[in-house]
Amino acid sequence: MTGSVTAARRRALGDYGERLAERHLVALGMVVLDRNWRCAAGELDLVLRDGDVLVACEVKTRTSVDYGTPHEAVGPAKLDRLLRLATCWQAEHGLAVPDVRVDLVAVLRPRRGPSSVEHVRGVA
Repeated sequence: MTGSVTAARRRALGDYGERLAERHLVALGMVVLDRNWRCAAGELDLVLRDGDVLVACEVKTRTSVDYGTPHEAVGPAKLDRLLRLATCWQAEHGLAVPDVRVDLVAVLRPRRGPSSVEHVRGVA
C-alpha cells in the first residue's frame, strides 16, 4: 500500500468520525459554529455552542485500540493547544466568550459491527 493510499484512507476515516461526532453532538442540542477551522497554530475539528459555552471539540477516530484508545491520543500538550486555538477562533470571529470547554469525541469504527461514539465533556 502506498503512502498516498494510506493517507487517503486515514483522511476518509477521520472525515467519517467527524460527521458521526457532529450528528451526535447536534442530537444533544449543541449548535455547530465551525468545522475543520485552521490557523497557523493548528486545527479545531469542531467548534460548537452548548448553551452559553463555547466548545472546542477534538474528534479521534480509530478502527481498533491496538495502538491505544482515542483518549490516549489527547494528552496535556494537545489540550493546551486546543484551548489556545479556541482563543484564536474567538479572536478571528470577534467573540469573547467567558466559558470555553474542550470536549473529546472518541469514535471506534471496527471492521465488523457498528461504530461506537463516546463523548467526553470538559476534558480541559
